[in-house]
Amino acid sequence: MSGAGARVADDDVAELLRLGSATLYEASGLDCFLDAAFRPAWDGAAIVGRAVPVSAQAGDNLALHHGLEAAGPGDVLVVDGGGAPFGYWGEVMAVAAQARGIAGLVIDGGVRDTAQLQELGFAAFSTSISIRGTIKQWPGTIGIPITLRGRVVHEGDLVVADRDGVAILPSGDVDRILDAARARAAKEDAYLARLRAGELTLDLYDFRRLGDPIRRAADTNGAR
Repeated sequence: MSGAGARVADDDVAELLRLGSATLYEASGLDCFLDAAFRPAWDGAAIVGRAVPVSAQAGDNLALHHGLEAAGPGDVLVVDGGGAPFGYWGEVMAVAAQARGIAGLVIDGGVRDTAQLQELGFAAFSTSISIRGTIKQWPGTIGIPITLRGRVVHEGDLVVADRDGVAILPSGDVDRILDAARARAAKEDAYLARLRAGELTLDLYDFRRLGDPIRRAADTNGAR
């Protein structure tokens, strides 16, 4: 991987998407997942890019417009909208973002125009879908760490989001996590081959040592 301040290379993006958010999270050994409430705005959306943290006032999307100016190619706007179900983001902002090479959006709040976002291929992850309009009063904060439902996001952290969830990988740990994820994926490939050959997960993972379940006893006629 390239340095924390550089755009993620296309080959790295492809590998990170192939590994997926779940494998990267598990390989990290860190609590680097976002709450399960963050879901793709359209099926198949996926993002890899550097986080640009944005803090917005509930129901106010002015900060996101400033975020469009601050972010650049390969960046992901990661927005604390307070979880409020407003349509902070839609087709117009997605078009503006794509013109700047912005990779996607993750927001604790709502988005709308989901069909148009899918048609554009602009990946957005949100905690709600909402048509409710926003005001424009507070310019917010840009680049300052934010906390999304207990998870702190810093500028330059690596965002990997897909249909399984959103992982936020600390910028200084990305190379270590990527190496660990590659090793985990290779190990899982070997396990899958054994499972396809008929081996049970109880034996593959040595779970029998953890004890046997209590089973319903057979009746006197031997029936279950």
